[in-house]
Amino acid sequence: MFKVRELWMNYQKELMAVESMPQFSWILEGDARGVAQQGYQLQIAKDAAFENIIVDTGMVESAESAHIVPEISADASVKCPVPALLESATRYFARVRVTARTEDTDGEAEMSEYSPTASFVTGLLQEAEWKASCISPETAEDADKSNGSYLRKEFCVSEKKKVKEAFAFTTAFGLYQLYLNGEKVGTEELAPGWTSYKKHVLYQTHDITDKLREGVNVIGVHIGAGWYKGVIGFARKRNLYGEQTAFLGQILVRYEDGTSEWICSEASWKCAPSPVLFSEIYDGEIYDAAKEQLGWNKPGFDDSGWKKAEELREMPCEKGSLTVQEASAVREMERFPAKAIFQTPQGDTCIDFGQNMAGWVHVQAAGKAGDVIELICFETLDAAGNVYLDNLRSAKQTIRYVFGRDGEIEYHPHFTYQGFRYAKLVQFPGGVQAAKKEHFMAYALYSDMEETGEFSCSHPELSQFHKNVGWGLRSNFVDVPTDCPQRDERLGWTGDAQIFSRTATYLRNTYSFYEKWLKDVACDQTAEGGVAHVVPDILSGRVDGDWLLSQGTHSAAAWADVAVIMPWSLYLNYGDTKILEKQYDSMKGWIAFMRTHAVDHIWNYKLQFGDWVALDAEEGSYYGATPNDLTCTAYYAYSTGLFAKMCQILGKAEEAREYQELYQQIVRAFQERFFDKDGNLTAQTQTAHILALYFHLVEARYREKTAARLKELLAKENGHLVTGFVGTPYFCHALSENGCTKEAYELLLKDDFPSWLYQVKMGATTVWEHWDGMKPDGTMWSADMNSFNHYAYGAVDEWIFRVLGGIDTSEAAGEAGFHRSVLYPHIGGGLTWAKTSYLSPYGKVGTEWKVDRNRVKETFTIPHNTTALIRLFQAEAVLEADGLNFEKNPADGVWQAEAGSGIYQISYRMKQ
Repeated sequence: MFKVRELWMNYQKELMAVESMPQFSWILEGDARGVAQQGYQLQIAKDAAFENIIVDTGMVESAESAHIVPEISADASVKCPVPALLESATRYFARVRVTARTEDTDGEAEMSEYSPTASFVTGLLQEAEWKASCISPETAEDADKSNGSYLRKEFCVSEKKKVKEAFAFTTAFGLYQLYLNGEKVGTEELAPGWTSYKKHVLYQTHDITDKLREGVNVIGVHIGAGWYKGVIGFARKRNLYGEQTAFLGQILVRYEDGTSEWICSEASWKCAPSPVLFSEIYDGEIYDAAKEQLGWNKPGFDDSGWKKAEELREMPCEKGSLTVQEASAVREMERFPAKAIFQTPQGDTCIDFGQNMAGWVHVQAAGKAGDVIELICFETLDAAGNVYLDNLRSAKQTIRYVFGRDGEIEYHPHFTYQGFRYAKLVQFPGGVQAAKKEHFMAYALYSDMEETGEFSCSHPELSQFHKNVGWGLRSNFVDVPTDCPQRDERLGWTGDAQIFSRTATYLRNTYSFYEKWLKDVACDQTAEGGVAHVVPDILSGRVDGDWLLSQGTHSAAAWADVAVIMPWSLYLNYGDTKILEKQYDSMKGWIAFMRTHAVDHIWNYKLQFGDWVALDAEEGSYYGATPNDLTCTAYYAYSTGLFAKMCQILGKAEEAREYQELYQQIVRAFQERFFDKDGNLTAQTQTAHILALYFHLVEARYREKTAARLKELLAKENGHLVTGFVGTPYFCHALSENGCTKEAYELLLKDDFPSWLYQVKMGATTVWEHWDGMKPDGTMWSADMNSFNHYAYGAVDEWIFRVLGGIDTSEAAGEAGFHRSVLYPHIGGGLTWAKTSYLSPYGKVGTEWKVDRNRVKETFTIPHNTTALIRLFQAEAVLEADGLNFEKNPADGVWQAEAGSGIYQISYRMKQ
């Protein structure tokens, strides 16, 4: 009747490694309706045959099929208690079976077969197990260089003993690629990623058993500057974390006889310059193949001319900073053949890959020694159809390959990435006219996150916009959530990340990605709890003379609130309280910072971005017209209210009362300060009204009046928004939550400037930084800040999922994470159909609706072991209930029904 289709660990089907027992969850599959789990039995073993079982929970009476962590038990009656500590460098295997009831079993529980086996590997669980030394191929004299370097070490594997298993634990201060006997280990790129290196460094874990050979083996490392010591930030400063690249690694080899040995990085390793003469994040790479040393990472290579690596006296990071990378490594995720090679009116030869993205270009071509392939990557063409580089600012985005010998080569960069759709071909063997489409392939690089959200509808431009939002995410989730992937910035701006966080959790499985970044948010907080404008924080102490940031580098409303809002977003979509526990001190610290600097509960502090780049700004200004006191205090209230909820969810009743009281005080202060005696907002901007409505800062008696005024302000602009970063994400919500779904659709579907679909009409394949980044005549908004790949305004995709598609979750403890869904599609906009789905921790949640005049047909998909509240938008009469009992909600008159798992087809007649 049913089965366990998949067993997940920490919300992943596969993990790179863990440092503690993962959380387990599973997805049930079956044709019956109303599948409700009654119990589970989880087993964990050291072998795939489950002969050496270390954990056997027995049949646990429980309806939970997510967030399961076997509890440590000292009870002797427990068949197989969970060990207090897992063993380091060990592969474990897990499986689960469940008992469940369905609508067809008359209350009798049935037992499933065991799930397909999942496995996970542990990293080094104790800091003392790190025996390796940090070694560098550079000296302090190389501080201003950004070339690549090789490291290598030969070691022997016993020919008399059989290898049982082997693992590598490696990281770098810089970017690195790991090789064993000439083969690249793992598929990660730009490893170990970008973190607050002094306090938080990820290491990678690989099972290398199959790559080892008896006798001599060679471990090779190719290392470059990356974020660690290369130029980063629009101030173009380098060596922000250190002046030398460095490598740390050790290999464990276990033999069948029970013995083992370690191979660690230390002073005997050899090093030499690599053919990468230059490679930096912004400016690209220069590779001279004449300097290749063939076989450098294989046994038998003569490294007598190489020098010894320098063993660093101190680790470049604080004690306890090394953390295993569990998932979401950057990889080559998608590839795009060249669509066209063309010549611009100015005579430049260009390649069009058809999609704006973050990544790099693979080149496969033949040439002679000394020939050069040179590409400049860029986003868009100007009004005349020529190459447009101005919005890159100082970023060169140039790739240069020099042939070392005659023949065919295949090349892509190593320690950089570009933001581009186009590439200008500057040099090519035989002349640029000799280049063919088949010579070039673009690869999109982004953090490996499973796609979880899907949407399509009868409106082609809206469907395309959704795709564009997805590409904005892909392009800016290259290890950290950046603002843009092309110019000399690419920083983890907290404001962009905050407003997009819930949208992102619908689109992709962002849990591991955000969990890792939130750790850096906490690492970079000030002693007072202030939150940096960008994370990792490369601004503080480094912005003297900057016209904007010299006013302050942390604690801006909406930006800093990511510390509270992002954990809340993860809780909502995953039902996970572990992230709330991890980030509790960080969240509390941020609330305390605002509390300290508030006067009578009205908060403001140094540099505020306000409603950034709103169209109601004064000429030449980036700041919107909504007063900073208002936006700051609104977010102060919102974050405090969310924190009070999270305290309650975590069982911290006393703290919940304290912060709920503080929240109420802030709301009262907001109402007294920003509303007049007649209930009118003193700031007559769209954003002021949006925040007051969506953050529930309006007195109940003035809510309808405030919504009506928002509609008037919208009408004043001929139905267009003039909002910036703060107001835009919530605009459609503020309308639809207040009986204005028609106006929300009208706003969403506008296709002239300024609007979301204007960009689609202009041929965009991503979301732009500015509403008018490119004007109707093809001219540009400006050169200094004009990204064509900026996800922030794509935050409205959350409204598409939650309101248009109607897929939402209960907030209650035990119900969040779509354990209890709220399915309430809002029909409108002239759309004749829409199809939306989200892959939750329990399985796929889906809605599909079709409209024929005033008759609506809806299909709802509810995962097994979950329930849902189904609500029918503007229903006058239910025509087909498919076995559900629909009743009118006495509070709002909406027809609704409770439903167990399964697929339901409902039809109803809409009100005219």
